[in-house]
Amino acid sequence: MKKPTVCAYYFPNWHPDPRNDKWHGTNWTEWEVVKCARPRFPGHQQPKVPLWGYEDESDPMAMAKKIDAATTHGVDGFIFDWYWFFDGGFRLKCLEEGFLKAPNSKDMKFAVMWANHDPICTHPGSRMYPRPSLLDGATSPETFLKATDHCIATYFKHPNHLRVNGGLYFSIYSFDRMVENLGGEAATKEIFKDFRNRVAKAGLGELHLNAIASCERKPEDFPLFERLGVDSCSSYNWSHMHETFPLSDYNFAEQQNTIGYETLTKRCKMPYNPNVTMGYDVSPRSVQSEIYENVGYPFTSVMHGTPAQFENALRHARDFALSEKATGELITLNAWNEWTEGSYLEPDEINGMGYLEAIKKVFMDGE
Repeated sequence: MKKPTVCAYYFPNWHPDPRNDKWHGTNWTEWEVVKCARPRFPGHQQPKVPLWGYEDESDPMAMAKKIDAATTHGVDGFIFDWYWFFDGGFRLKCLEEGFLKAPNSKDMKFAVMWANHDPICTHPGSRMYPRPSLLDGATSPETFLKATDHCIATYFKHPNHLRVNGGLYFSIYSFDRMVENLGGEAATKEIFKDFRNRVAKAGLGELHLNAIASCERKPEDFPLFERLGVDSCSSYNWSHMHETFPLSDYNFAEQQNTIGYETLTKRCKMPYNPNVTMGYDVSPRSVQSEIYENVGYPFTSVMHGTPAQFENALRHARDFALSEKATGELITLNAWNEWTEGSYLEPDEINGMGYLEAIKKVFMDGE
């Protein structure tokens, strides 16, 4: 059976980092937030308990377990949420110490999605002081040069780096903000051109520049992607597809997403890659002693699905990706390990390997 390339987004905050040490204490990781979660309304399933325990993802052997589980269940690659600021990288040991040094790392493709937004204080986040920024995520031309030089030297050289249509896949999360930070459309066009030239000069061939797009984008936004030479668009998750609070229906979100990726495929002149999300629950990132009302992130609607519902959504995305309507080469999944956003494929004590088995059924067994 023909199979699209399946990549899961990977959130790297499960290992100690000097910035987190400063904000939260020595050797803090986001597992502490997972452990403190509690049910916020009747029928709410919290806390989530990882079947593999609270592992350090920067340990190559812990990462090797993840790679083996992913690749044997139909996940071809990880797209790492990647953070780089004016003073350097953040949360990089997961990729550089864990993934790249894992003994089986070459069995799996990888790439990065530059998460160029402000890290916000949601560990936990309070109603009274909503979403204060911990760092400024603005990207200057100098920062862009240092960050992309790091990617060229450290990631792009690996033979298992994800390539799409022959080009090295590099994704930008907040594309509009990147353009604004780099000085506008004309300046950004030259900076992207220089990035491509540096990749070629390093003997690495072509760059495949990807922009994250959502269903909320207006049709007039997409010509900007084309003018700046974007090679493809992808979506990140279903975080805005809710109709009720505090619990939202997974099937409703899946229906809206199906409509969304068909619409975005038509709007984009460049290839579009659909996304499937397994769930959404950011309540662990809220202060657990505060009243859980619909007052904005991280006090938002919870979307619970089941492995069977996820499997059904995967099947719809697969069938679309293999149809004549489709233009992209990837299907992205949210997410491998967004435990505190309730979107994770890693096994837990309730569903076991159920979500990974759903991927295997659809993409490996052809069911």
